[in-house]
Amino acid sequence: MKAPCYISAAGLVTPLGFSAEDTFEMLLQDNTALKKQEDTAVSETPFYAAMLSEKKINTQFQQLGNPQQYTKLEKMMLLAMAQTLANSEVKITEKTALLVATTKGNIDALDVNSAFDESRAYLPMLAKKLADFYNFKTEPVIVSNACVSGILAVTVAKRMISTGLYENAVLVAGDLVTKFTLSGFQSFKALSVAPCKPYSKYRSGISLGEAAASVFISKEKHTKNAVEIIGAGSCNDANHISGPSRTGEGLYKSIAAALKEGQLEANGVDFISAHGTATLYNDEMEAIAFTRQHMQHIPLHSLKGAFGHTLGASGLLETVIGLEMMHHQTMLPSPGFDELGVSKPLHILLQKQKKPIDILLKTASGFGGCNTAVLFKKVS
Repeated sequence: MKAPCYISAAGLVTPLGFSAEDTFEMLLQDNTALKKQEDTAVSETPFYAAMLSEKKINTQFQQLGNPQQYTKLEKMMLLAMAQTLANSEVKITEKTALLVATTKGNIDALDVNSAFDESRAYLPMLAKKLADFYNFKTEPVIVSNACVSGILAVTVAKRMISTGLYENAVLVAGDLVTKFTLSGFQSFKALSVAPCKPYSKYRSGISLGEAAASVFISKEKHTKNAVEIIGAGSCNDANHISGPSRTGEGLYKSIAAALKEGQLEANGVDFISAHGTATLYNDEMEAIAFTRQHMQHIPLHSLKGAFGHTLGASGLLETVIGLEMMHHQTMLPSPGFDELGVSKPLHILLQKQKKPIDILLKTASGFGGCNTAVLFKKVS
């Protein structure tokens, strides 16, 4: 029998706050980080996104080191890791893994005006900077699988620990809003002209965001608010390089695998933290997959209307907020949602509810047909 795995500590760096607690409190007050941006270094035309001030990041980072020596993303990720390490009080040993999840990493290092060498854009270089800063004893593991990267890293860590390869792991995920990523979504004509509206009849595409998230996973419960990872599944539907399966096959099978490992029926789930990018095809695909799993009655939200799509960070960021919801026994609504715009009758929350969450399902989907689902259980 595989050993259980728990998330016992977390850290966040978001436009809404520099900790999980502060960010969650801002969400409780119905705040959104999506703003109209007029940064000509990123786009010649204004766009909606959730972005972090590097000035604020530098102020926070001065307690850790020299801000000039690290890229914006590195500083964000190191700050998130600092919170996780402090909250878990872990002693890093040869049995402590470091997993780094990102979609594009330091892609801004390729800009002609970057203050850093272009070699900084290589993901192994990013991972090495993070590992060396905190003196990890083992080679970091990079998880870069489009937008499921952050939550997929949880499943990878779970397997590494449950099979005895490591005793514990620190996970960190992060991505930026850059000229590269923004122009990519512009070429797909996938960017919303206003703050995004997941699952809404009036949605017109995604809004991008940037954030860093970190968690500590181990086979021991290190804090009283530890949450057990009871099931995980990941499946690629191999449908299209950017278009999701019209039948939701990959997400459907990912959820099925997570439920099987967690020895749980669909009606045992209390809440779904969904991906919900606010694109026409993604939201419809998710609605079909959830309905096929007979989950259309389960309360659900997407947090993209608050943070934008933070790419590889999104799955871990939204997981941390989900864990805060479990701790505070509060279900957060789906920001931006107004009128249902998918073909299936999902139970999308319009207002926050004071209600216990004992079992949380987190899902994510991404380019290339990747899908991941993870089940979390509140423990006493």
